[in-house]
Amino acid sequence: METAQIPENEAEDRSQYAGVVRYYELAKRAEWQVRDLPWNDLPPIPEYKGTPQKLARRQDLWRSVVTQQLQADELAVEMATQLFRMAPDPEAKLYYTTMVQDESRHTEAWLRLVDEAGGRGEPDPYLDQLAQMQIDADTLEEKVVNMQVFYERLIIPRFRLIARSSKGTVLEDLCNRLTVDDGIHHGSGMAYARVLIANAPEKTKKQIVASANQLLPIFAQHALWRPKAREFIAVLMRDTDARRLREDLDTGVRLAQSLGLDVSDVELPH
Repeated sequence: METAQIPENEAEDRSQYAGVVRYYELAKRAEWQVRDLPWNDLPPIPEYKGTPQKLARRQDLWRSVVTQQLQADELAVEMATQLFRMAPDPEAKLYYTTMVQDESRHTEAWLRLVDEAGGRGEPDPYLDQLAQMQIDADTLEEKVVNMQVFYERLIIPRFRLIARSSKGTVLEDLCNRLTVDDGIHHGSGMAYARVLIANAPEKTKKQIVASANQLLPIFAQHALWRPKAREFIAVLMRDTDARRLREDLDTGVRLAQSLGLDVSDVELPH
């Protein structure tokens, strides 16, 4: 008995989700485990020579770096879980299973690393605000654009900078792995955002831009904030931080434009 065939004109065309599926397969191949990190072979954070006071200041500095990344990934677990719950498309559902696992694994690694580095430092208050705004966003389109297209893209250069500054440590190894993971998160977000925005009404597109105008001033405060352990660096790095912030904001605008969003009403913080 022959198997019944669905006429081509009646079969649903899912080709627009091919990009999302490709990143799902890529995420599975790129998966790693916390035990793969060189815990027993390398120091957790950079080691220095000098007076006890100097060593304590350096440890506090790196503890603050690790703390901020731990805080970000703890919040990312909740945001990724929300994306999994809300996404109506099976291809996106599959992808978000890998993203939730990634963010959970990142958190596990940061928790171990912050413990080995001497414990948590001062948290970033602006990260909490950004995460809450993301969680409270009204539409799936806003959540995908804000988290995957914007945040995930902008964290990649920071991981590379941390890795370059922490050669020969577990921290360097972890940041290199996270650069790959978040590159996949960003790529999948771009692929899914294109589908979502192409099918979204104008009201939703305008809401994404309105959401950006609310988020960007808080993001600017986050980008320029330093805990007490890094206050001295903030003074030295003020001009560099301002330049990087401007580059980040310009990157966000270009990404939004590439998705077909009208960003003429976006107000960039000064």
